[in-house]
Amino acid sequence: MSFTATALAGSKAEQYAQLLEQARALMHGERDRTANAANLSALVFHALPELNWVGFYFFDGRELVVGPFQGLPACVRIALGKGVCGTAAATRQTQVVPDVEAFPGHIACDSASRSELVVPLFKGDTLIGVFDLDSPVPDRFDAEDARGLEALAAAFLDSL
Repeated sequence: MSFTATALAGSKAEQYAQLLEQARALMHGERDRTANAANLSALVFHALPELNWVGFYFFDGRELVVGPFQGLPACVRIALGKGVCGTAAATRQTQVVPDVEAFPGHIACDSASRSELVVPLFKGDTLIGVFDLDSPVPDRFDAEDARGLEALAAAFLDSL
């Protein structure tokens, strides 16, 4: 089966609605976590502008471990509470970081990254991992991006 993403159009909210529809179609009927994480990472990486990394870190019971992603090689393991990813997982709150260099304890996996958005992934009370996006552009992400990416993360969780 081949998948062709259609170009996003309209307001940012409309673009995220279109992207969510594409993501649901891409994951429809598939229950494999790795397959859906890989395809969702590729979809988002190629659909949204000004990104240099999109991917998942999965919780292995002790720490976050890199999963499927698009971009340069990444840090393999991140402790809970450390960096933006570990903070999102520990606090259960989406982290929107306009300047990663100003974030206490930021882990610089790619020195080109300037801003970051991380959505924690929970099924009930169980930590699954995080959905992480980096940009080489300062202040790339806003509250509208957070809402759109949280909806994509929810669709991913629904596929599990």
